[in-house]
Amino acid sequence: MYLSNVMADPERVDRLISIAQSSLLPLVKGALYNTIPLTIISFIIGLILAIATALARISGVKALEIIARIYVSAIRGTPLLVQLFIIFYGLPNIGITIPSFPAAIIGFSLNVGAYASEIIRAAILSIPKGQWEAAYSLGMTSGQALRRVIFPQAARVSIPPLSNTFISLVKDTSLASLILVSEMFRKAQEIASTNYEFLLLYTEAAIIYWIICFLLSIVQNRIEERLNRYIAR
Repeated sequence: MYLSNVMADPERVDRLISIAQSSLLPLVKGALYNTIPLTIISFIIGLILAIATALARISGVKALEIIARIYVSAIRGTPLLVQLFIIFYGLPNIGITIPSFPAAIIGFSLNVGAYASEIIRAAILSIPKGQWEAAYSLGMTSGQALRRVIFPQAARVSIPPLSNTFISLVKDTSLASLILVSEMFRKAQEIASTNYEFLLLYTEAAIIYWIICFLLSIVQNRIEERLNRYIAR
């Protein structure tokens, strides 16, 4: 019904085409200047948190295990949007004010860290104990065995799910628009609020998200193909 009404009005079609063309550059800029940097920075920090959390979970130190478990449980048990709102809107109530972009980085990093830690922990635990024993027999310490023997093998196991986490994070960054980060979806909202063509602008943003994720999926497949060459079948 909507499309038939639009196609029946040539002036409306020309207007929509004009809006789509004029809004493309601001949306792409929003993706390049905010969405992609937000994704990359948050993922790197989150990955560091994930490794630290995973190691804490398997360290055998009770205090570290409890802290890591509470962190993972709290993040995985609450919505990401609520976490962002607490950081950006809630913390000012106790005198802690964080700008929107850093607040988004903190929220996404904590979220990635919790979920990715379970991936990394499972990957480390999937390595046979014989690998540890072989490393110890060569005179390696626990740290050396982990760094030189266990981590390289665990990386091959964890890269595919971590790649999926990265791609999901690209889409999740749209939530940053709700804490005033000028990423791509925020730009779409701002433009749509001036011309009221919400369907057009949101669809255009969705297509750009899809293109980014599609390209990342191709990169992920290439990485997995390279890793599969080193896995015995």
